[in-house]
Amino acid sequence: MFLCPADVNRFQLKESARLVIIYDIKCENGHIFEGWFKDRQAWIEQNAGGLVCCPVCNSSSVEIAPSSLTIMGKDSKPPRNKEGQSVSARQIMESLRRHIENNFEDVGNKFAEVALKIHAGDEKRRNIKGTTTPREETILKEEGVSFMKISLPKMDS
Repeated sequence: MFLCPADVNRFQLKESARLVIIYDIKCENGHIFEGWFKDRQAWIEQNAGGLVCCPVCNSSSVEIAPSSLTIMGKDSKPPRNKEGQSVSARQIMESLRRHIENNFEDVGNKFAEVALKIHAGDEKRRNIKGTTTPREETILKEEGVSFMKISLPKMDS
C-alpha cells in the first residue's frame, strides 16, 4: 500500500543505542526527499557545507520540510492508553489501520495519477492511499512526490 499524506513527516528511529533522524527535505525547486542524519547538528553542518543535495535537480539550496510524525524505537517507554495502561504492538497496528481507513481516500490503482495531480496542484491536497506499479513508483520519486510505502498485516479477529 502506498500513502501520500497531506503533511510531510519526520521520523525518529532508534536502533540499539544509536539514534537516526530522518528528515523530509525540500529543495528550492519544490522536490521533497529524505535525509538521514546522526542528529540535528549533523544536518546543520552538512547543509551549511552544501553537502545535502536534491537527488532530482542536484540543488544544494534545501531546508527541512514541515513535519508532524515521530515514531519511537524499541528502547523508548512503551506506549500507554488514556488510562495509563501499556498498549500492545497489535493494538498499535490496529489503530494505524483504522486511522488510515478513516483518514485516507482510497484511490486504488490510480494512486500515481492522483498523487501527481495533487503534487502539480491540479487536485485538492488530501490524504490518499492506493497501489502502484514499480514503474509508477519510480516516476513519483523522479517528480519529487512525497509518499510512503507500507505493508499492513491482515489482523485476525
